[in-house]
Amino acid sequence: MRIFLTGATGFIGFKLAQELLEGGHQVLGLTRSEKGAHDLTKAGIEPHRGDLEDLNSLRSGAAVCDGVIHTGFDHNFSNYVANCHKDQKVIEALGTELVGSSRPLVVTSSTLMGENTPEGLADEDSLNLLHPNPRVICEVAISALVERGVNISTVRLSQIHDTYRQGLVTFLIEHAARAGRVAYIEDGTNRWSATHVSDAVRLFRLAIEKQNTGARYHATAEEGISLRAISETISRRLRLPVISISAEEASAHFGWLSGFVGKSMIAASDKTRMRLGWNSVGPSLLTDIEQLRL
Repeated sequence: MRIFLTGATGFIGFKLAQELLEGGHQVLGLTRSEKGAHDLTKAGIEPHRGDLEDLNSLRSGAAVCDGVIHTGFDHNFSNYVANCHKDQKVIEALGTELVGSSRPLVVTSSTLMGENTPEGLADEDSLNLLHPNPRVICEVAISALVERGVNISTVRLSQIHDTYRQGLVTFLIEHAARAGRVAYIEDGTNRWSATHVSDAVRLFRLAIEKQNTGARYHATAEEGISLRAISETISRRLRLPVISISAEEASAHFGWLSGFVGKSMIAASDKTRMRLGWNSVGPSLLTDIEQLRL
């Protein structure tokens, strides 16, 4: 297939483009910069100029391809709600372009959307429309496109990592380096799920090849690693002290991160493994933190 890929120059997207090429597909990658276009071309990826706010550029990219994978997202968490609304518009624009065809669209979401109860084990078949995370509006948009006959499926992400980046853990590492100490909240037994980036991109490829309308897949290799274990590993790698702080101190210490650091974000992937034949083979999150490139 010729696949239009948003986020093609990003952490996941660029590796996904290479995974698709190795799988025999052609890739048209969205980029907003001359440097991005150069990097994509050098890697054998055809560049398509535009950005997530230029919906016409998204429609024109989707129009000339056999399928679409949307991995682009603005990760400025200080503007998170607005960015979720922007993502909703992107999903709607891409999906509308594909209405009336069987061309597949794979969209990125978060495993948080599969929590039936607060901090419960997220399930692929669940969608909690009352979830407080604003990204739920994106999955509402996905469901609406399924109703319109769009061949759309969803890959929900855990903390995606390698030795350079580790999802939200990256922000914990940066915060610890600035603060001169590593912290977790209370006993640190809350847990986060995680997946190596090589396993995540293979999941995206399998999803677009499978073309199972309405399916939700979890990029989850490890169901949950405790924040205490994550913090202690960061402490060893950065050679910084590690401490426990109270829930009352969390907001002042972590800022916007406090809303994540004190909660569990765990997810199952048994159904994903069964339905796609996907298996995780990459290093663990703690292994990548231990080998962190500073």
